[in-house]
Amino acid sequence: MIRTVVGALGAVTALFPDEIVDLFEKLMIANSGEGTVRGWVRPAIRSEGVLIAGISLFDGRAYAWLMNLTGVFGAIVLLFPDLYRRFATAFLYERPESMEWNERFRSGIRAIGALYVLLAAKTYRERHNDT
Repeated sequence: MIRTVVGALGAVTALFPDEIVDLFEKLMIANSGEGTVRGWVRPAIRSEGVLIAGISLFDGRAYAWLMNLTGVFGAIVLLFPDLYRRFATAFLYERPESMEWNERFRSGIRAIGALYVLLAAKTYRERHNDT
């Protein structure tokens, strides 16, 4: 079930990278529309979506690795939301100093991190209960 949802989210990300960026900015950035996303971001989002959707089609080492990576990323976001915000801003925007994050979304960032950790833990437990 989780693999299907992850694969579907990957497909949506691959098909609609512009909408993903717009949603991200609308929810997380207080002054959305003022910053310029770096030119490589949308193609990278599309590639990530294709990769995730493809890996999710098969239940094997690549999927296990993907979910482990998801858990590690989720733990970092959960424990260090401000570090994530600083890194994401510097990494994604041409003028990161001009970007202002929505302060009320700090708890949303933590919730996303917790969800990623829970998904990774569940798939880890399922893999190890089957053996």
